[in-house]
This record gives sequence, C-alpha cells and structure tokens, in this order.
Amino acid sequence: MPSTIITTDDLREFKVELLEDIKKLLTSQSKNKVKRYLKSAEVMDMLQISPGTLQNLRINGTLPYTKMGGIIYYDTRQIQKVLDQNSIHHKMKL
Repeated sequence: MPSTIITTDDLREFKVELLEDIKKLLTSQSKNKVKRYLKSAEVMDMLQISPGTLQNLRINGTLPYTKMGGIIYYDTRQIQKVLDQNSIHHKMKL
C-alpha cells in the first residue's frame, strides 16, 4: 500500500474546507429554525397583513401579544394556535 505524505499546507486546506462546511451547516439550520417570538413587522410579513389588520387582531383579542419596552412581541406557537382554531374545512360536494 503506497504511503501518502501530508504536508502542513494540506492540513491548512483541510481546516479551511472543514470550517466552511460547518458554517454552511450552521447557516442552513438557523434558516430553518423558527424564532419563538416575532416582532410586528415579522408577523405582518409572515401573515401577509397590513399594520392596521395586525392592530385590529390585537385590539379584538384574536392575537395574543406581549409588550415590553414599547416593542410588541408575538409567540409563534400562539399564532399557529389561532390559525388552527380559525381553520375552515369545507366539505366537497360530489
């Protein structure tokens, strides 16, 4: 079996490639991870609604929120729960 000599340049190149692969993994995982709390702009973007609609959902109690230091936060689990509770299932007529 032939032997291969590994140089310090080979090790440096391996290190760089390994670090790049780890960075790619971390960024792909962070993109797929849903944040627990969202700000108003993120909720409007996610639900495709206007600031006025979001305000109405808060005022009429449809969408629970937390206000801290002038910033309004929404729990993604609560948003999903509201969406599930208001889901309409139409029966198809055959």
